[in-house]
Amino acid sequence: MSEQGQRIEVVTDQDVVRVRQLVRTLAVAVKLSLVDQTKIVTAASELARNTLVYGGGGWVEATSVDNGRRKGIRIVFADQGPGIADLDLAFTDGYTTGGGLGLGLSGARRLVDEFDIVTAVGEGTTITVTKWCR
Repeated sequence: MSEQGQRIEVVTDQDVVRVRQLVRTLAVAVKLSLVDQTKIVTAASELARNTLVYGGGGWVEATSVDNGRRKGIRIVFADQGPGIADLDLAFTDGYTTGGGLGLGLSGARRLVDEFDIVTAVGEGTTITVTKWCR
């Protein structure tokens, strides 16, 4: 699997905008459909914002990937924040600790093809998502 990626430190709202721009650029480069471009940019925006707001900042790395059959984008969101104590609760639609719509994790998971989360209380959270060309 070939890869080339770019990392963005996420410490301000402007960094979330930079993540969106990077993901949009990669989505166009790997020729995702317009609908899938919108899905991955929306998911990336939500997860980057979570990295900032709930994780206290961290980094995002977006990579174009090719598994030999199709191309796609893989994005890793990582923070050293408080972690997520109850994943099942965090994935419940409507659940929020921040006064938002509560569609963050569950909504992002629905927008991508692959979603993996590793979290530990007091150690932080790493989320990896992948969107493949159809």
